[in-house]
Amino acid sequence: MKKQLFILATVAAAFALAPAAHAQGIRLGVKAGANLSNLSGDLTDEDRFQNKVGFHGGVMLNVGLIDDGFLSLQPEVLFSQKGFEFDENRLFGLYNNKGNVTYNYLDVPVLLKIKAGGFYVEAGPQYSYLLKIKDESTRTIAGVITARSESERNIDNINRNELGYAAGLGYQSELGLLIGLRYNGSLTDFAKNNTYYNGELRNARNSVFQASVGFLLPGK
Repeated sequence: MKKQLFILATVAAAFALAPAAHAQGIRLGVKAGANLSNLSGDLTDEDRFQNKVGFHGGVMLNVGLIDDGFLSLQPEVLFSQKGFEFDENRLFGLYNNKGNVTYNYLDVPVLLKIKAGGFYVEAGPQYSYLLKIKDESTRTIAGVITARSESERNIDNINRNELGYAAGLGYQSELGLLIGLRYNGSLTDFAKNNTYYNGELRNARNSVFQASVGFLLPGK
């Protein structure tokens, strides 16, 4: 409950800053889009870990550093779904375990943004906080479903605080509509003591590609 209240308070504070933003050349905006995520690093049986599609969305503030908008600073607060899919076959394919693991994060990137002629590039550090892990799987034997499961995983052995980076490019219209592509990389190992997910993750880190659309309110 405390996590949800924190997120709501953060969003409310961002909207509360909107009137002042107009007077200081700061533009409030919203954005949302799709994630394509997986794990990178020293993974046992790496082919088991497959790309997973997720969602991200939240608010952003664009702070102009130069009057013509060429250079700005853009902090964001985003809910982001990361993780991976898996598809395990054993006994010559008779036994199959298929599903996905979803990591729900709160991401806070702070990006330096350079814009020219509508096109922009951006890069900067990112802090992420893990909210929860959801595991879904379906097991079959000879094509017959024998079990389905959906549960939250214990996160005691997980580094919930993650430091990383983000970099991307995109296009922003004069009206404030924008479309962008971004990559998020982690500098923090996902698992404490390099063990998690059946002891098979060593130095594993989140790796995420993002495609998003958004809108910045007019500023002065």
